[in-house]
This record gives sequence, structure tokens and C-alpha cells, in this order.
Amino acid sequence: MRALIQRVSEASVTVDSEVTGEIGAGLLVLVCAMEGDTEAEADHLAAKISKLRIFQDDAGKMNRSVRDIGGAVLAVSQFTLAADTRRGNRPGFSDAADPETGARLYAYFCEALTGLGLPVATGRFGADMKVRLLNDGPVTIWMDTTA
Repeated sequence: MRALIQRVSEASVTVDSEVTGEIGAGLLVLVCAMEGDTEAEADHLAAKISKLRIFQDDAGKMNRSVRDIGGAVLAVSQFTLAADTRRGNRPGFSDAADPETGARLYAYFCEALTGLGLPVATGRFGADMKVRLLNDGPVTIWMDTTA
């Protein structure tokens, strides 16, 4: 699985003029299931993200996790993270999991985060979503379970 993780002061996702998820301080996680991914990759990614120390401690160092600060996660499915841009000008997405698998693993990933004690808000898989965020830092981390 792939994820783009952004430390945010706030974030929200809207589908058809309806806010489907919003958080205050925490992490916006754009997530993509890749071909061949299983629940094991989702569990690994959720565990890493829950422990990722990218929030400042009292000394101003990135030394605290989203759990440490009492933050939340806004998880948004984004198959375009699978983009292959090596050839031509039009990205290919054949490395993304099929939609059924992607939806299942996205839901499983969100449940895994919840199981780790994190409040989780979500977008809507496969929908045209509008994402708003106030990136804090900015801090943006790329994570790939296959790398």
C-alpha cells in the first residue's frame, strides 16, 4: 500500500456538498491499495502511521505521534498514488488494486487505525472528493509498504 501523510492543523473532505469527514489536529492520509496488497500491508501501514513521530515535543523536535497528541486521522482513498509516470505524459494506473480490492483494503485500513485507538474520519471510496487541509509545517511523508 502507498500513503501520502500530511501533518495538519485541520482537514476535511466533501462529497456532493456534504462533509463526509473532518478532523482538527492530526494526519491527513491519502491511501492507495496496490495490486497484490493484502490485509497484512494495511495492518503494517496503520501501525507505522499510528507511531510516526512527526509532531513537535516541548523542545520543538518532531518526537510525538498522532496518538501522543490526542490527534485524529482523516483517511482518503486515492488510487492516483499508483500513477506510473515513467513513459509518456499520461499516467498509467495498472499497478493499483482493482476497485473491489481497493475498497475492501481501504475500509480494513481505516478499521485497523481505529483498532489502534485513533479517531478516524473518512472520505467515500470512489467518489469525486474535495479535500481541504491546513498543512502544519508543512510536513508531508511518503510511505510505501513495498519499498
